[in-house]
Amino acid sequence: MKHTSGYSREELLRYDRQIILPQIGMDGQLKLKNAKVLIIGAGGLGAPAALYLAGAGVGTIGLMDADAVSLSNLQRQIIFSESMVDQNKAESAKQVLEHLNSGIQVKAYKEFITPQNAEEIISEYDFVIDAVDNFEAKFLINDACVLAGKPFCHAGILRFQGQVMTYVPDGKCTCYRCIFEEIPDSSSVQNCSQAGVIGAMAGIIGSVQALEAVKYFTGAGELLTNKMYVFDGLTMENRIVRFPNRNERCRVCGENADIKSVKGNAAEYRRKGCAIQSM
Repeated sequence: MKHTSGYSREELLRYDRQIILPQIGMDGQLKLKNAKVLIIGAGGLGAPAALYLAGAGVGTIGLMDADAVSLSNLQRQIIFSESMVDQNKAESAKQVLEHLNSGIQVKAYKEFITPQNAEEIISEYDFVIDAVDNFEAKFLINDACVLAGKPFCHAGILRFQGQVMTYVPDGKCTCYRCIFEEIPDSSSVQNCSQAGVIGAMAGIIGSVQALEAVKYFTGAGELLTNKMYVFDGLTMENRIVRFPNRNERCRVCGENADIKSVKGNAAEYRRKGCAIQSM
């Protein structure tokens, strides 16, 4: 039975703890219900982000990952169980989210993000979460979102450290490429499979990404735009690194940007020969 608010009694009960927040309320919950979020990488970061966004009532969640679940994933990718080993991550995570919240729509994309599919898939969503584990994919996500005018939240984790930043297409916001400019050589930077990562770090940082998405849709608080949140799990110290407005020399959002499409820039994303995977 529908309540006069337009929500069923079950929905009002499920989301009660959010709705009573003055920053959310009934209007904010409706915005979450109508929201569409794409999570690229259903791994260490994507798992907690997906679980909390499904729990929050985000109406449509896309999960994009071509990898299969492995035993080594279970240390941090908490959306999976032993019975899911060797199954596709996106499809397995979809089943978990549907069991958690039957009132949302979950789409599984059993493929990696590429210059060929990025623009089409991203265009269907209102907000994107970068939960991948290599620089080629991160630059690809950044460029595709900037060119399509889509907000997104970047995050990275390694060992006991993590970082998060958010981009919104307002013409002034610092994007990922504004800061890091060019894809580093894969031999110069280690990833989680090489350097290791503590599982709880993925939970902390992935949850921050989910929080950024909720804040974006509801207008609650301040987003991590033009700044980066940096957390050290060993010392429990955190800091905010602030950036000026966009880098005018940025190749995708600067005054003389030369990247006009991700398909046209495909060679750069692939030149290092690094697989696009989740953390």
